[in-house]
Amino acid sequence: MVMGIIMRQLQSTILDYSKLPRPDTSNTIAHVLAIVFGITAGIAVLMVVIGGFRYITAHGDPGATAQARQSIIYAVVGLIITMAAYAIVSFVVRGVA
Repeated sequence: MVMGIIMRQLQSTILDYSKLPRPDTSNTIAHVLAIVFGITAGIAVLMVVIGGFRYITAHGDPGATAQARQSIIYAVVGLIITMAAYAIVSFVVRGVA
């Protein structure tokens, strides 16, 4: 009962929202995501370099070379996923704006 009265009062009140500033959230989201994806891609590239260094310093040890090869593969897969995610998010954010 009381909630119905309050809802009717709120509906009858006319507010002018046109003068309120509207933030451009699509640009903000795009900038934040670009920074996050840039950091992620940088870490993936760093992991490829570290994996390559580990591969070079393995001196033919099969266990160490296999571990270094796996870290390089995982880093490259992570880099590909990061680039795909950035492309998808950029497409969606531009579509919203």
